[in-house]
Formats: sequence, C-alpha cells, structure tokens
Amino acid sequence: MMRFFEKIFYYQKINRVLSHVLFWLAVLLISVNLSKYEDGKEFTYGFAFTGNGLYLIPQIVASYLLTYWVIPQFFFRKKYILALGVFFAGSYLICILARFLMVRVAEPLAGMPPEAFETNREILTDLSKLFYRYFFSVFSLAFVFMFIKLLKDQLDIQKRALTLEKQKAEAELKLLKTQLNPHFLFNTLNNIYSLSLTASPATSPSIARLAEILDHILYRCNTEFVLLSSEITLLNNYIGLEKLRYNERLEVIFNVQADQDVEIAPLIMLNIVENAFKHGAAKDSGSPFITIDLTADKTLFNFRVVNSVSRLPNQAGENQEKIGLNNLRQQLQLIYGSNYRLEIEQTEKQFAVFLQIELKANQIQT
Repeated sequence: MMRFFEKIFYYQKINRVLSHVLFWLAVLLISVNLSKYEDGKEFTYGFAFTGNGLYLIPQIVASYLLTYWVIPQFFFRKKYILALGVFFAGSYLICILARFLMVRVAEPLAGMPPEAFETNREILTDLSKLFYRYFFSVFSLAFVFMFIKLLKDQLDIQKRALTLEKQKAEAELKLLKTQLNPHFLFNTLNNIYSLSLTASPATSPSIARLAEILDHILYRCNTEFVLLSSEITLLNNYIGLEKLRYNERLEVIFNVQADQDVEIAPLIMLNIVENAFKHGAAKDSGSPFITIDLTADKTLFNFRVVNSVSRLPNQAGENQEKIGLNNLRQQLQLIYGSNYRLEIEQTEKQFAVFLQIELKANQIQT
C-alpha cells in the first residue's frame, strides 16, 4: 500500500499542475454522479455541471487556504490564535461565496427560480445556514485535501531521512575502510621491499599476490557484501605475504569449512587477521602462531582468530588494538545491526577474537 502511495506522490511531484487539475476534475465528476442519484427525476446534466462546477470554486479556495496558508504559515509555526482567527474569518467568507454562487449564479443559469427571495444582508447574516449547509460540505473536502498533502509531506520527510541515514552510513563505512587499507598496504609494501633487497625469488609471486589484493580492495569491495570465497582468497594472499618475512618461525593454521559461498561484508576478516599479525606475530620473538578457524553455512558465519603473545601489550599497543577493534565494531554495527557477536579473550600467552554473524537475519532485513 505504501509503495502505491509513493508512486502516486512521485507522479504528482513531477506533474504537479496536471495532478491538481486531475484531482479537481475527479471531484467534479464524482459530485455530478452523486447529484444524479440525489435529484432523481429533476436531475439535468446542465444544472449538475453548472451547480457542482461553481460549488467547486469555494471548495478549491478552502482547500488551498487551509493546506498552503493556515497550516504551514500559522499552525506549524505555533501561532495558534492567529491560525484560528484566519481559519474562522476565511471559513465565513468562503461560505458566503458558496451561498452567493448558488443563489445568484448557479440557480439562475440552470433556469431554476429561487424558492424565496433572499437579500444580500440575509445571506451575510444567516450564520446557521452558512454553517450547517455550507461549512461542512465545503470544508469536508478541504480536510481530505489537507490530509493527502500532509501524508505526502510526511512520506517525503521519511524518504529524505532514510536517504540521509544511508548516506551517513556509507560515508562512515568508507571512512572506516580508509583507516584500514593504507595501514595494510604500507605493511605489505615494506615486506616486498625487504624481499627485493635480497633478490629473493619470492619477490615476483609476492607482487602478484599484492596485485590480487589491491584488485580486490579497490574494485570488488565497493558493494555492501561480497562472496565469502573472494574474502578467503584475500586472506590466503595476505597470509602468504606476511609469512615471507617470518620464514619457518611463524606457524599459521587456516581451517575453512564453508558449505555454501555466502555473502559477507568485505574486509572484516582481514581486519582481524591483520591485527593478529601486527600485535601478535610481529611482537613475539619466540615461536609465534596464528590459528584461524572459519565455518559458514547459509544462516551462520563463525570466525575465530587466536594468536600468541610474548607478553601483555603495553599501553600503546592496547590503544592501537582498541582503535582497530572499535573500527571493526562500528563497521559491523552499520551493516549487521544487532545480528552479530564480537568477543575478545586475552591471556598472558594468547589473544583471541571471535566473530559470529547471523547471515539469514541480515538477508531478511535487506
């Protein structure tokens, strides 16, 4: 139903004048058809179109007065007394206009003599007739017109709010990604530079891995979700580059159990793994290890990364870890809302990050 109204209001927005003309034409045709049943044998199309057409004039005036002047200029600006004054004064004048058009124009044009002579003074002072006979019939349509306009404005406000919220979320996600990508690129280039100084045969494969990583980050991560298989390839390339500078000293175990190639937000796994290398393996002068376990099906995604630590991080290291994980939480919150769980476990010998995402719940929302 809301989509139906949105389509109508969109058409009205791009064809504003035509939509108003069609609206009042429809009102006129409905009024003429109602007159046909109310007047019975006395019905004539000439009087029906003349009378209802002239009666449409005060209805149009009342509708635009109420919708485009009284409500926005006075009521919405909290000028309530002034709004009431303008409304009552306008209502009185519009009812007089309706009465004059019927008695002095419509009935004579239709060849219908008035039932009794009515002076202009009586028209101006007969408040009960103006109120009971004309106010309700004129302003009932005006209130319907106002309601439609207010509904349209409310839908426009909601649409603008959703657009702004989406733009804000996209901007925040871009900011979070720019905070991750330069740091990752800097570390990787340093690794390749070190290999080139020793003329290592691993230099060319490393450049190829980096090219694949950059292709993924620059051209395949512009959407909200990417295939899990592409993210796994990204991790394998990243791990391969990082392991080059550790030789056999670093043990990396990457276990993957994915029944289906589901979709997931890009770079979130890379953020966690990068953190394990930066604050774990890089600072462990002994025999560091990183264990990565990934399981996924069409409803649930689990990702656990455990890395060794030689000692508890110092204050600077803790702050850097907090910044990285806070960025990750913000990214997850923007994309998955409440459909994720991020847990951190830390001891003197290891640091673990566990991420769980309810994929089916997120797919229903999108």
